[in-house]
Amino acid sequence: MKPWAAVAAAVPLAALCAGAVPAAAAESQARRADPPRVPAGTTASWLVYDRTAGRFVATRNAHRKFRSASVVKILIAIDYLERRTKVPAADARLLKIMLRSSDDDAASTFWDRGGKGAIVTRMARKLGLADTTPPPASKPGFWGYVSLSAYDIVRTYRYLLDRADPRVRDTILGHLRQATPCGSDGFDQTFGIPDALPRPWAVKQGWSGFGTTPPVRCDVSAKSAPLSWIARHATGSGIPDYGRPVLHSTGLVGRGDRHIVAVLTAHPAGSTWSGSVKRITTLTRALYRSLPR
Repeated sequence: MKPWAAVAAAVPLAALCAGAVPAAAAESQARRADPPRVPAGTTASWLVYDRTAGRFVATRNAHRKFRSASVVKILIAIDYLERRTKVPAADARLLKIMLRSSDDDAASTFWDRGGKGAIVTRMARKLGLADTTPPPASKPGFWGYVSLSAYDIVRTYRYLLDRADPRVRDTILGHLRQATPCGSDGFDQTFGIPDALPRPWAVKQGWSGFGTTPPVRCDVSAKSAPLSWIARHATGSGIPDYGRPVLHSTGLVGRGDRHIVAVLTAHPAGSTWSGSVKRITTLTRALYRSLPR
């Protein structure tokens, strides 16, 4: 365990913004209710923090690591903004499309400039992210292969809301409140929170392992071709769930950003996009309905 993770792990749940929290402690604060049913073959983790109540209200495997896909773009944005006082117009445009439309080229630009995995190391230390690590040394350019957990995602949103400079907070959350229906790569990013939960919300979605050639006009119905090629590439890589497609839905939900929600999922190799989207959206809807009001 890294030194900063060991120190953070000893801090109580009530001090979420001051240190990392053991999974068992997170479980003790969550509401004891029947959790949503996870479909066979699907791996799912979630964590919901109620800012009004000041406690976790739902949790499952909060410290289980997943590959980040595009969720890491939040950390890339925080790191970029906190290391400068002025943002050139060209960079402001890149931040906008990276956060609203999950643009991969924009993310790669900031990733390279920031020192690749060094971004993750800096953010993990500063925010106390015990489960977040850079991609393997053999794949330094693959920001989507960063490992993270539902706990660390909730912690990151709490940092933005409670500790970040208003300039950083307002820039990032302002873009996430205006997430576009389609990602820059043509994939529909309205699964999970945007499809299952009522506005207002701010979201950052993540998806990986569904190929690189989406249909025109974000036509979800057309994205259902089997992905058996994923299984053929499932070699020992050290990357969480490598060889399985992942879908993540994270963000702030409700008036006053009451709930911080992170739902992370890995689906069976060969899963279709439409089937995977249905699974995470159903899970997210059931999870939200189970929360105390």
